[in-house]
Amino acid sequence: MNNVEEAVPPPSDRNTPDPPVVHEYDGIIELDQRLPRWWVYTLFGAIAFAAGYWVYFHSFDRGELASREYGRIKAKEIAEEAERIKQAGTVTPEMLVMLTKDRGTVEQGQELFSQNCVTCHSEGGKGNIGPNLTDDYWLHGGEPMNVYGTIRDGFLSKQMPAWGKQLGEDRVRAVAAYVLTLKGTNAAGGKAPQGEKH
Repeated sequence: MNNVEEAVPPPSDRNTPDPPVVHEYDGIIELDQRLPRWWVYTLFGAIAFAAGYWVYFHSFDRGELASREYGRIKAKEIAEEAERIKQAGTVTPEMLVMLTKDRGTVEQGQELFSQNCVTCHSEGGKGNIGPNLTDDYWLHGGEPMNVYGTIRDGFLSKQMPAWGKQLGEDRVRAVAAYVLTLKGTNAAGGKAPQGEKH
């Protein structure tokens, strides 16, 4: 089809004129159709709403963003669940994994780690005298119960003291939760891997 007019479909039975042809290529015709008004109003309404939302919540810091509110509510739920689990008594892998999600428990564990463990494991657990806790290799097992048992009972043959009596049950759990959050983070400058991969 060399002529664009030949490609235009025959006029419809309506009284309104057909829209002009904007482009024709290989038998495919692009017509200059007007967008439906409801679509245009929806588009401009969405733009106006987004601008107002941005100004209200971000520029003037009025109100709490939905993402922050969700994070706050979720953190509260996790803290309540962690507290309930602590009261249950028996330590399970599920309990330790749940404690890794509780910010308060992890922060407590991090503080205890900084006070008692950095001499051997260095800041952030990257290893010094003791092994690197940020890789996937573990001397005494990398499962939650292995980590908890190592902290609580120690391995005196490898200069790992037993912290159970000194720290108490709740704080041992907190340190275990913190150490579990380090697993797989591969801190820069960490000690070479030791033990088996988990």
